[in-house]
Amino acid sequence: MRVRSLSRRSVLLGTAALATAAGPLSGAARAAAKTPKVLVIGIDGALLNRIEDAASPALKGLMAAGVTAPSSIYANPLAPTMSGPGWATVLTGVWPDKHNAKDNAFTGHRFDRYPDFLTRVETAKPELGTLAVCSWNPITDTVISSKADTRISTPPAEYDEGTTRRTVDKLTTTDPDAVFVHLDNVDHAGHDHGAASRQYLDAIEGADAQVGRILQAVTSRATYAEEDWLILVTTDHGHTDAGGHGGSSWAERHTFLIAAGSGLGAGTVRHDVRMPDVAATALAHLGIPLDPAWDLDGRPLQQPTPDAFDALRGQLKPPVDETGIGAGVIGFTHTPPNGWSVDNSAMGSGGVTEWRGWTFTTDEFWTKAQPDQERESNLRARGVFAVADGDEWHDKAVTGTFDSTLVSPAHPVTGGAPATLTYTTYYRQEGGQRGEVSVAYDDGAPQLLKTYETTVPSRVERLTLRVPAGARTARIRFRYTGGNNWYWVVDQVTLTAGGTAPGGRRR
Repeated sequence: MRVRSLSRRSVLLGTAALATAAGPLSGAARAAAKTPKVLVIGIDGALLNRIEDAASPALKGLMAAGVTAPSSIYANPLAPTMSGPGWATVLTGVWPDKHNAKDNAFTGHRFDRYPDFLTRVETAKPELGTLAVCSWNPITDTVISSKADTRISTPPAEYDEGTTRRTVDKLTTTDPDAVFVHLDNVDHAGHDHGAASRQYLDAIEGADAQVGRILQAVTSRATYAEEDWLILVTTDHGHTDAGGHGGSSWAERHTFLIAAGSGLGAGTVRHDVRMPDVAATALAHLGIPLDPAWDLDGRPLQQPTPDAFDALRGQLKPPVDETGIGAGVIGFTHTPPNGWSVDNSAMGSGGVTEWRGWTFTTDEFWTKAQPDQERESNLRARGVFAVADGDEWHDKAVTGTFDSTLVSPAHPVTGGAPATLTYTTYYRQEGGQRGEVSVAYDDGAPQLLKTYETTVPSRVERLTLRVPAGARTARIRFRYTGGNNWYWVVDQVTLTAGGTAPGGRRR
């Protein structure tokens, strides 16, 4: 559908009113009767901590009105921290191992299989209006398909001012339902002057003013009172202090999502969000069901999924033996969540304190312990996760071997009926190591379900359990054994009634 026309409203709200204007976005009950609309703004190469340092009233107004979610992305060998893979991840809702855009030329991309969210909107609800206005032309030329109603590539001599002006015009004179806007000057300032520079801060403040003008165009719409706008602001990668990106440093891998809209708690911070969630969140807000056949990695921000490991965030401790993480980084505990346990009765002694047996940690803490050993490819874990890392444990003298078992609570099951065990995993093999998943019914002898003895990239596992007649509980065990070799990550463990069909779908 072509984007519908809309008359201009005579009374315009100023940028200073952004925080107030964001207020109506928080009323979920009132929003139920309104028309859902989504605006996604991408600020290329922006760092959340520098937004916080800057004079940025528009972005800080959104943060106060909604959710701020610091996050992280991959690094090589999965993909470099560059714009092509980054924006493809944001727009498609899947990681680079699926969309396969691993450079700025998008060589070998799979956008036919994993299209951008505007294309999914057009396919599911063609009556909705879709709009993309981008300073970096490859997004509108390649990532966003021609199914989108309007794609505008701003001439380089005009962006980001031209991008902002065109977006404001379309929001004022037409009636789009799903909008993506890309601003590029912050990334240019990062390349030219570094993220620690005054020029980078100036560029963020310039982008903030442009975001303010775009938000003003939203709140000034004649039909705004009847609309339920979800505002999402994100980035594709970070920048080093000296300038540049593409590598594996935490600054280059750092991303974020700022979200303001109905049902999102004002001034909240989330740590369970990853960048594929942007597309999933936008689709869910527009009332488009997420088809399992789409194979999305993202999940809607509006539908948080409780996870036992994430409850440990407040218990995480600073480094003890690790020297490269940084004293200000909080990130590990050996104390399991309620109902869980760790059996270290066969575990060797000595070694690096942080990794002695199964450890609960975060992406920042774990990857900073030893960069560039593919820990950055742990894509599908979220927030706090469990890791058995024999490689890092061996960085101090040890006696014996790594042999630790993570044990779940006793889950209720129905005897004679199937159940599905689901968990996120990432396993890297070198040799002389083994991962075992087993189940014990009613605390009887463990029965082996699956073994890991070859590298398994980050993925979601779904195993069907044939619950024996009369069984009432099932306890899952994750045992890792090895020497001075790699690691195993486990997260988001659930046990639900029913089996799985081929391909991992529920029956």
